Amino acid sequence: MSGLSSEMLELRLMKNQAEPTTSPSSSSFMGNKSSCGEQLLRYGNTEKVLIGGLLIILTVSTICGNLLLVLSVCLVKKLKQPSNYPIVSLAVADLAVAVVVMPFVSITDLIGGHWIFGQLFCNVFIAMDVMCCTASILTLCVISIDRYLGISKPLTYPVRRSGKCMAKVVLIVWLLSASITLPPLFGWAQNVNDDNVCLISQDLGYTVYSTAVAFYIPMCVMLIMYYQIYRAVKISVAKHAITFPPRADDGVSYVSAVLKLQREVKERASITRLLRNERRNMFVFKREQKAATTLGVMVGAFSVCWLPFFLLSTVRPFVCGVRCSCVPLWVERTLLWLGYANSLINPFINTFFNRDLRTTYQNLIYRNFNGKFSASSMQEALKLQNQT
Repeated sequence: MSGLSSEMLELRLMKNQAEPTTSPSSSSFMGNKSSCGEQLLRYGNTEKVLIGGLLIILTVSTICGNLLLVLSVCLVKKLKQPSNYPIVSLAVADLAVAVVVMPFVSITDLIGGHWIFGQLFCNVFIAMDVMCCTASILTLCVISIDRYLGISKPLTYPVRRSGKCMAKVVLIVWLLSASITLPPLFGWAQNVNDDNVCLISQDLGYTVYSTAVAFYIPMCVMLIMYYQIYRAVKISVAKHAITFPPRADDGVSYVSAVLKLQREVKERASITRLLRNERRNMFVFKREQKAATTLGVMVGAFSVCWLPFFLLSTVRPFVCGVRCSCVPLWVERTLLWLGYANSLINPFINTFFNRDLRTTYQNLIYRNFNGKFSASSMQEALKLQNQT
């Protein structure tokens, strides 16, 4: 019996040694991976209808607003100016976000957060998402610099702002945006990609690089440009006053009639010159004030929409690790859609502060909605705008 029991004990020990042991690191990795897949968005039927309707309205409105802006600038001769090239680039980037990115995010959210489009398309989707959103943000930065240079150098900058120059700037913006999407495609930082999850790479170096280029540096530049324009407006307000030359006392007896007449002629000439300068200063002042207001609204909307998402994206890999995200999925999606909403706001801001765009839209809406909506009526409205 003792020999049999010793043989059984040896067999049991050999069996325990043969069984694979799981290390803490591998078990924690599996836990992270399972937690990624288990972060689902659970909606009732009523919630799905409401959220789906809201996402559809947001997507369709973004497409319509940016498409109308692109068509207006491309078809109306008066709007084909180098200063509008960045605005068209911004509208194209926002339009791409609405067409290429928003529908897939909407479907993923409505089915609970599962990625159902495959691993290969996940990398393509992340590349398009990052490139289009980055191009939109960098174009906003270019617009802020353009506004500042137009105010600080009103005589020389409009001459240098040629079509070729602005086209090169737009091309650089898109190439820089594309450069952020390349590292995950060429092995520097792999995206988190399995059967259920499609998440941008959480590599620490890549996260710092991508968020700095795509958000933090452009935001700092925009804030600096807004401050400089605000200072210029403040100085203009301080100088914006007509100072008339003091008149001599008419009751002085030793002033002859001839000298009095000469003095009055000189005073009238100086007043005329002052009024002429005042009209020019008034025009510059209004332009500075409008540029400051426009840029202030753009910077405010940009910061409100994108700052929460990029703060979360920067902190997430340092807190959750590089394998997965420990942030609740509904928080990530809410902040992501808040950033996408900036693509809807941008065309409305540009239209509200651009009189030519407003006039074009009014002609299109008046002719198409007070009559029959057709391609011929749209052509007539555009011809009318070109003539004006």
